[in-house]
Order: sequence, then structure tokens, then C-alpha cells
Amino acid sequence: MFEALVGLGAFLALAFLRVPMAFAMGIVGFCGVWWKLSFNAASAMIAQITYETGMSYTLSVIPLFILMGNLVVRARISDELFQAAYCYLGHRRGGLAMATIVSSSGFGAICGSSIATAATFAKVAYPSMQRYHYKDHLATGAIAAGGTMGILIPPSVIMVIYGIMTETSIGKLFIAGIIPGLIATVLLCLAVKWITWRDPDAGPATEPHSWAETLAATRKVWPVVALFALVIGGIYVGAFTAAEGAGIGAGGAFLFALFRRTLDIETLVDVLAESARTTSMLFMILIGALLFASFVKYTSMPTDLKSFVSMFGAHSWMVIVAICAVYILLGTAMEELSMILLTVPLFFPVVTSLGYDPIWFGIVVVLVVQIGMISPPVGMNIFVVKNLLPHISIGTIFRGTTPFSVALIVMLLLLLTFPGIATWLPGYMK
Repeated sequence: MFEALVGLGAFLALAFLRVPMAFAMGIVGFCGVWWKLSFNAASAMIAQITYETGMSYTLSVIPLFILMGNLVVRARISDELFQAAYCYLGHRRGGLAMATIVSSSGFGAICGSSIATAATFAKVAYPSMQRYHYKDHLATGAIAAGGTMGILIPPSVIMVIYGIMTETSIGKLFIAGIIPGLIATVLLCLAVKWITWRDPDAGPATEPHSWAETLAATRKVWPVVALFALVIGGIYVGAFTAAEGAGIGAGGAFLFALFRRTLDIETLVDVLAESARTTSMLFMILIGALLFASFVKYTSMPTDLKSFVSMFGAHSWMVIVAICAVYILLGTAMEELSMILLTVPLFFPVVTSLGYDPIWFGIVVVLVVQIGMISPPVGMNIFVVKNLLPHISIGTIFRGTTPFSVALIVMLLLLLTFPGIATWLPGYMK
């Protein structure tokens, strides 16, 4: 246990000194194995993990889903999604904020990135809310919170990484996120209702749309529904694996962008380059985390943690609550992907030793990451919105995200109380 705690302290010190997370975890992992075994063993570990990560067929899911999301962003489907949701909800008080959350959930079904979703709707939704005099705290809170749905609604890069690290079925994780994603969307919309109930001027209603306008807007979003049904439906019925589904999704997004005439040679090169940069960043962080996890395995921490939780006996739920509290606390001060890569190797063996479903725990992890992404002081979505809307103070955005954080905590409590919310659909997969 002592060696692992020293390693964790060294990692936090390097992170505090602004060493990139990937290098901080990699350096500590290398030095830790050198300390526990030998320099040659540590050197061989770097070579082996780097090669296996780069050549992993399962990891091909990541660049393909990233490419799919970037192609869809360039096709500007986000505008149509927001317009369709606006037609259905805009006439209600706070309707534009609800439309932002609903369209963000729809966009998350083909994007898989929380940051990309928040950035997209900061450009798409905020001008409309500003035009109708929405207060900034509601507008920015809805954008930041809606963006978090990009990692809960499948496909999700976070789910892919969790599945790879824990050897859990990525397809089942995707399917497990559907019902929690729908419930979370409803709870976030209820948070908007609560805000406008307390302050009706925060989100005034807009003029209603005719049925003809609503139907026309609905017809424009059929590609999103078709692409989602093709990829996730095919995985659910066992027609293809998650990796194959990612390839089909990327191909479908490419054809859709061509059909929309939003893709030329220059744009395609930009999309491929952006996808390669994002993939490289994720792979570097993943390699660093795997190096650190290898070091932890050579210490007594996993065994000590299992011995510690066995003391709780029939009250194993207390361990889950404590782990969730740790995640939420870390999420206020640490970047989410690095947090998962650092902690999952420690917590996952503990959770499975208590008999909990790894699919269910994966959705729990995604939810606590969502909460962290809109929690001060280091909520990533908060700073994405701030960078794109620099005239709004960071305090206003923090104030706006608070009710949505409460809504996500309610979702977490529901999932802890009723695990079937996440495990029911995967149980019927072929």
C-alpha cells in the first residue's frame, strides 16, 4: 500500500507542476516498476504496452467514433436537431433551454464527446436564447449540462475506454446507457422547469410553431435517427460488434456529409487531421494510465483494498457510496478522462469483489464524470462554454450549472437504488 500511495502522491505533484497527465502517469508508472522490479522490466513494459495499445483491434472503436462525430459536426446536423426540439418545446417557459438539452442528447447519439457537444451548442443554441432574452445563467447552464449527455448517450468514448480497461463488453455498455440517458434528459429538463418556476423571467416562452413547421423540422433529423438505429440497433441484435458498428457509423456519417454537400477535399483533410489529433491525445493518456496501472498491480494496494472492503460485510453499499463521493470530489479538481484512467484500476476490482455488475458500475462511473464536468473549479464543460462565450463571467456559469448538477445527482441516486435501470436492456442482448 505504501508504494502505491507514494506513486499517487508523485503523480499529483507532477500534475500540480503542470506536467501533462499522460506523461505524469507514465513517468510514475515507469519509475514505480523500476523500483519494484528492475530498469529492464520497466523498459520492456513501456515497449509492450505502447505496441499492444497501438495495435489493439478493440481500440479502433475510438478513432472511428471520433471520425463519425467530426463528420456529423461538419454536416451541421446540430442546427436541425435544435430547430426540431425548438418547434416542440420553444413555446413553453424555458423551452429553448429544454430544446438545448434534448438536442444535445440527440447529438450525443452520434458524437460521443461531451466537450464537442457543449462547444457545438454554445454556437447553435446561445444566440437563440439571447434573442429571446434568456438570462445567462440558465442559457449557459443548459448548454454545459446538455453537453454532458454526449458521454452517457451511446456511443461514448468514456464507455469505450472503461470497457477496454476492465475487459467489459463495450456493446453492452452502450446499450446500458440508453435508459439512464433518457431519464437524465428528463431530469435536466425538470431542472429547467424548476429554474423558471423560481424566476419566470429567466426563460420566457416564445411563439408557438405550426404543425407544418414542426413536421418539416422533424423530417430533417431523420439521418440522426437512422444512423443511431443502424449502429446501436445492429450492436444490440448482434448483427455486428462495437468495432464494426463504429466503422459502419463513420461510413454512414461520411455518406451523409457528402449528401448534404458539406464535404470537399479541404474539409475532409481537416476532419481527418482533427480526428487523428484527438485520437493521439486519447491514446497517449491511455498508455500513461496503463503504465501507472501496471505499477499499482505490483504493489499491495489491490489486495489491501479488497481486505478493507470485506470489513463492511452486509453494508457493501457504503463502499459504493464512498467511491461515488471520491469520484465527485476528484471531478471538481481533475480532468475527467485522466481521473477514470487513474482510479478505475483501483476501484474496479473492489466493486467486482463485492458482487456488483461491471456494466452497472460503468454507467455509475459515467454519471459521476458527468457531474464532475459541470462542477467547479475544473468542470471541463464550464470552461468550454466560457471560452466560446467570453463575455459571460465564470461565476454566472457556475451558478447556472448548480441545479443541473443536483438533477444528475438525483439520477445517480436512482441508479444506485435501482440497478436495473442500467442492466435491464443489456440482459436481452444477443
